[in-house]
Amino acid sequence: MGFNETMKALSDPTRRAILNLLKDGTKAAGEIGAHFDMTGATISHHLSKLKDAGLVQEKKEKNFIYYTLNASVLDEVLLWINDLNNVKEEEDEKDK
Repeated sequence: MGFNETMKALSDPTRRAILNLLKDGTKAAGEIGAHFDMTGATISHHLSKLKDAGLVQEKKEKNFIYYTLNASVLDEVLLWINDLNNVKEEEDEKDK
């Protein structure tokens, strides 16, 4: 799980919608899929990409797979964005 995989996963609107669903708590794969007009296989693909990027964690219980948001990866992305923003602010101050 690297930064490139995280950014690529975040670039897809369906994956961002899945992350928004998970911010309210853990959900079963079927529960996630019920929010979209796509096949279970397609939802599974998106969940796999999110898992590979470290954005979600999965837990298997009997015949169900539950997904949880992994906010720590998002924290890393935010730190990077904030760092870029600080550089821009410093450059803007120099231009004054």
